[in-house]
Amino acid sequence: MELASTAFKNGEVIPQKYTCEGADVSPALSWAEAPQGTKTLVLIVDDPDAPVGTWVHWVLFNLPATARALTEAVPKTATAVGGLQGRNDFQQIGYGGPCPPRGKPHRYFFKLYALDAVLDLRPGATKRDVEAAMKGHIQANGELMGTYQRSK
Repeated sequence: MELASTAFKNGEVIPQKYTCEGADVSPALSWAEAPQGTKTLVLIVDDPDAPVGTWVHWVLFNLPATARALTEAVPKTATAVGGLQGRNDFQQIGYGGPCPPRGKPHRYFFKLYALDAVLDLRPGATKRDVEAAMKGHIQANGELMGTYQRSK
């Protein structure tokens, strides 16, 4: 599954609009049709370059298998775009944009998974909860990576 964005291409800089230095809204994302038998989709966004270890920026799960895109600025609510949102490492529901400490650029991985199951989790579930629940149910996945370095 190829994951893409109109905001940035794979390996490019994520525009400031989608970070803590901008409007801190999620970028638009799109992907091809999920494999036959897919029941739900999961999106996880994280930063493996964070000083404290991998930092989770977004957890979105139980998206309908028929979904092909997310519009820009997905609401930061427990339920959104037909799915449920988890808690990020900012301890908030929904998307929390790149906000690295000053210094080197960080990499942000947008990971989409097609699952053959509906996850029995509540809104606010963590990345760890979602990853444990989707174990053995991943049919396909795709990834988009962007970078960001603080300007201030």
